[in-house]
Amino acid sequence: MTDNVHSHSMTIKRSVDEVYQLAKRDGFALLDMAIDEDRLKNTLDNDSCGAFVCFEGRVRNHNNASSVDRLTYYGYEDLALNQGRAIIEEAKQRFEITHAIAIHRIGALEIGDVAVWVGVVSAHRYPAFDACRWILDTIKADIPVWKQEYYEDDSSKWLSNNG
Repeated sequence: MTDNVHSHSMTIKRSVDEVYQLAKRDGFALLDMAIDEDRLKNTLDNDSCGAFVCFEGRVRNHNNASSVDRLTYYGYEDLALNQGRAIIEEAKQRFEITHAIAIHRIGALEIGDVAVWVGVVSAHRYPAFDACRWILDTIKADIPVWKQEYYEDDSSKWLSNNG
């Protein structure tokens, strides 16, 4: 029953190609299937940039003392896109970067799946590293995405996206 109630927050309204175009244009998108890291990296390719930094956040098999079996991310797509766009714009103002893209996955994920991907390009490495970390931390704090962890004993727990 819970899956039916929340199913609208586990899928996106756009096609895969629209998602990647949105990410290219605005710097942020949600996706309800596996993230294509190579496609994102190619989108950021820029001859004026000497630095490319990325972060791949993967589903791990534990959280604190609990063994995690899988998890589900739920997201509020329209609000997430607005906030994500603002985060990328702020990153461009705060750091000397050329472009940044972040995609957060929603839906059911297994251990090892990429849940969030952040890539940043800039002329030099320090701004790229600093911006990548800031973008990830801000996404985790501000984007309306929640996760439900499922444990080996079939119990589950709702957590904030940074928990």
